[in-house]
Amino acid sequence: MLAAQFMALLDVFIVNVAAPTIGSGLHASGADLQLIVAGYAITYSVLLITGARLGDRFGHGRVHLAGLALFTAASLACGLAQGSTELIVFRLVQGAGSAVMIPQVLSLIQRTFTGEARVRALGAYSAVLAVGAAAGQAVGGVLVAADLLGTGWRPVFLVNVPVGLVLLAVGRRVLPRGGGVGRQVPGAGAREGARGIDWPGLVLLGAAVSLITVPLVLGQEKDWPLWSWVSLASGVTALVLFGGYEVRLARRGGLPLIAPRVLRHPGMGLAVLRVMAVMAVNGGFLFVLTLHVQGGLGYSALRAGLTFAPTAVVFGVVGLTWRRWPAAWQRFLALAGFTLTALSVLGVGLAFRGGDHGGAWLFVAYAGVGVGLALAFSPTLTGALAAVRPEDAADASGLLATVTQLGQLIGVAVFGTLFFNRLESLGVPEAYTSAEALLTCMFALATTAILGAVSGLVLRRR
Repeated sequence: MLAAQFMALLDVFIVNVAAPTIGSGLHASGADLQLIVAGYAITYSVLLITGARLGDRFGHGRVHLAGLALFTAASLACGLAQGSTELIVFRLVQGAGSAVMIPQVLSLIQRTFTGEARVRALGAYSAVLAVGAAAGQAVGGVLVAADLLGTGWRPVFLVNVPVGLVLLAVGRRVLPRGGGVGRQVPGAGAREGARGIDWPGLVLLGAAVSLITVPLVLGQEKDWPLWSWVSLASGVTALVLFGGYEVRLARRGGLPLIAPRVLRHPGMGLAVLRVMAVMAVNGGFLFVLTLHVQGGLGYSALRAGLTFAPTAVVFGVVGLTWRRWPAAWQRFLALAGFTLTALSVLGVGLAFRGGDHGGAWLFVAYAGVGVGLALAFSPTLTGALAAVRPEDAADASGLLATVTQLGQLIGVAVFGTLFFNRLESLGVPEAYTSAEALLTCMFALATTAILGAVSGLVLRRR
């Protein structure tokens, strides 16, 4: 399950590094290239909640395998695409496959494990989630630089095919046709398959996420035209309508797409805010740093991709081991993580200041970002899901998966816009001006991290 999760996350980011090569290879326009990169994220975000509900109705193991099969087939089609239009369509399908298979991971963890075993499983899940983001950049750089058999960009998609086939073969043997693996948590399957799909809620949520996601993805490239702001406002309106409809449906004894009681679970509201903040910082940090090292410093795709290795490795290690730290520290880990993230992103910005390539302290700052993000994310996710009942696993997993993806998109859109605007105001793009734009973004990222810490203090006092 986590191998499939990792593979899907790679494809959110792996195309970023390969984009210039794809553009030249397919003679794609700027708009085409943007849709190739963003199409995956759009369908992925829009259909995540739907994927979670399908797993609740038809069995998480079965739906996970169906999504994996769709993802693998779409990856093959992407790798063989002969034109930009074909690649855009197949990327949309690939994102849909991810949206079907990814929510089942959290649901199966919730329905299968209890106590310390669940904590370990969630730690592994958290590590894979953010390591996949940084690793996608590195793997993309390696594959593009290798130019295997003269295939250029195509291996960034084709690499998924053998992995997907192996996972399908193994998954058919070890995953259940119902809702859990091996021994299920008592009561976890009580409502399995009995819950229908809330179609009006699905339409409202799909419209809301689409209206918010599309301008976040395409707005920067189009210089934020009027339609992007209208779309964002309409998306927020649709989200409010969705929330009101779900509450009324639950009061009438219906079965809403997201049960309102899930948001009332202890710590869930705080978790949503903090996960959004962590993923916004993560997405924004990776994006603007990529822009600087490739555009300002002229790094190759390989070198740019490997830049993120220290952050990814440290995040993975901390995500898997934080539960072994002294019990007295546990309640302060998220707060410490946000604080360390703020200091570390500032350190990265200062290391590059003046157009410098950094130095030894730069790698310390990279590691600090990895530790900080891991401590801000993993304990938050674990604490929130610990209070969720097994029968609400699909709702919680779909909600948090959607928040995670939206956080990434918001981070890329907001901090990417800030970077480009600052760069434009400074004049001709070069190493110095790019470094100044990067430093501005790092200050903004640090502020966001501090807000993540403060939100926990404020909500707890209430």
